[in-house]
Amino acid sequence: MTAEVLSDLTPDPVASPGPATNRIQDLPQEDRPRERLHRLGPSALSDAELLALFINTGLPGENALQVAQRLLKTHGSLRHFARLSPAQLKAEKALGPAKAALLAAAFELGRRAERETLLEHPMDSPERIYRFAGMEMQQLPHETVRVLLLNTRLSFMRQEQVSYGTVNESMAHARDVLRPALIHAAYGFVMLHNHPSGDPSPSEADLRMTRRIREAASIVGIQFVDHVIIGAPAPTRTSPYFSFREAGLL
Repeated sequence: MTAEVLSDLTPDPVASPGPATNRIQDLPQEDRPRERLHRLGPSALSDAELLALFINTGLPGENALQVAQRLLKTHGSLRHFARLSPAQLKAEKALGPAKAALLAAAFELGRRAERETLLEHPMDSPERIYRFAGMEMQQLPHETVRVLLLNTRLSFMRQEQVSYGTVNESMAHARDVLRPALIHAAYGFVMLHNHPSGDPSPSEADLRMTRRIREAASIVGIQFVDHVIIGAPAPTRTSPYFSFREAGLL
């Protein structure tokens, strides 16, 4: 956001307050997000400006751009805001059902576009696996275990949910993890689970579970490609995920 835009949005304490603006159209034309997007391209817009294009109208005393800035400040970042469910978006002040649906659809389209790009490559990299599933699994309030089934080229075949647990624990038996791979004749699989706390460090239970599944997969002849724990980015962490293969545990 430029200083000029911010100054336009801040009332002059000396001048008469006048009517409150609550529309993007009330901004100077050169500062409106839509016009800036057409003139400079979408990458030139801030997160708040991009959100404002979906919000479009605001509230008395708070235009769409200010609403977007407030939402991002309240939730800490665009990533956290994009994790909200449609029901949570609808409950936000100044949104409602129609705008919530638009935002939820936009976030989902972004995730699907990212996945299409990733599916062009083998699922043999923990960073690629994280990009494929991380954003969606970071939204989950409970631990869940999933498997990505892979063919002989280690390309993605399908995704299966294995278990859904508590806030801090999701137990999965080896038979439950391997069953989808056997049913769909997969060559191999990646096991995924999330830590809602954001810290992807494996627990003792995670280590024991991984050892059991590694042994069972070896017996039935299915390639256990990796077990990736999905966490969340943080300044104190070197990575938002933990890969058992990368750590030499597979």
